[in-house]
Amino acid sequence: MNTLEIHAEWDDEANVWVATSEDVPGLVTEAASMEALMTRLQAIIPELMALNCGLTGQAISFHVTSERTAIAQAA
Repeated sequence: MNTLEIHAEWDDEANVWVATSEDVPGLVTEAASMEALMTRLQAIIPELMALNCGLTGQAISFHVTSERTAIAQAA
């Protein structure tokens, strides 16, 4: 199995990272920190791959690309 690609984007209104993926059917999850998101993904990806793809009993490699936009005010 190839490494699954996960996209994480910061939601300023909710103050959470939101993760989605075209490689993992049904994946939409969130967490307040990137560390918490990684922990959440380690739990939910195997569950979703088993439910939606019949994949069980294997290590699943995934790569997270994150995106966050900010504004800096010049003095």
